Amino acid sequence: MDYCVFIHTNPKQWLGALVGQYALRRHSTHNDKFDVRIIHHQDYPFFQAREGHLFLRDGVKRTWHNEDLQSFTPLRFMPPELMNYAGRAVLIDPDVFAVGDIWELLSRDMRGKAIVCRRRSGSKGITGGLASSVMLLDCAQLTHWRCEAQFNELFEFKRDYMNWICLKLEPRETIGLFEPEWNDFDHLTEKTKLLHNTKRKTQPWKTGLPVDFLPAEKLRLLPGWVRRMRRHWLGQPVYSGYYLAHPDPQQERFFFGLLRECLEKGVITESLLREEMQRNHVRHDALELLERIPPLAA
Repeated sequence: MDYCVFIHTNPKQWLGALVGQYALRRHSTHNDKFDVRIIHHQDYPFFQAREGHLFLRDGVKRTWHNEDLQSFTPLRFMPPELMNYAGRAVLIDPDVFAVGDIWELLSRDMRGKAIVCRRRSGSKGITGGLASSVMLLDCAQLTHWRCEAQFNELFEFKRDYMNWICLKLEPRETIGLFEPEWNDFDHLTEKTKLLHNTKRKTQPWKTGLPVDFLPAEKLRLLPGWVRRMRRHWLGQPVYSGYYLAHPDPQQERFFFGLLRECLEKGVITESLLREEMQRNHVRHDALELLERIPPLAA
């Protein structure tokens, strides 16, 4: 098919990807026009080959951990190859859930651009970073995307992860911008098309679990040599703390409303949900919460 939505994930976010896949279908009236495919981190051996190796991120060297919550992110650059560099694709994170019809994005006028996305928030956006967590892609224009080879360049220190993931290595004239509602960062209103629970520590299905991701680089605006010295004296960052409740109860209700429908329709089984709870991938009170959550509007 000429149109496909790709959700990339790893085992820690597998349940989120399944709910995200269901939400895409639930909210579209054009399901016959596009495919939805999940790209799984475990299917690509080049990740395991780099376990424990140093790679370049934000000007400093960090250790690659496949158990990190976001170890799947290099797969953002895989869809053009999977589409044989033809047709259109939308790439979304496994913590992105459709509220509107994804066909509106897949079929929009790209005005000749290879990529359409939105700006990042905070300091990353101020310095020109773009959000690759949701992208509309014209695959024929992205023949230079070679995911495995470019991933390996991180460990050869030829490519910086943050420059890659923020699309700073792409010619800026080939990138267009869509409305923030197509990648709404922890913001749910009547205008939202794709809700992105992007703040990792408050993802609604993780509340109360021990944190399983490394913190972002602090003091990003300092020179690289200062941050390297800081790492030298303080050591590498470690997992610490616990996931917190999402500050917007509406977003928690939305996710668990989708999960409830997934269980009712057999998209996700109760046994799978219990396994994910046991693995600390889903909060331990998920089943009790599902009993209290009201059904979503049709």
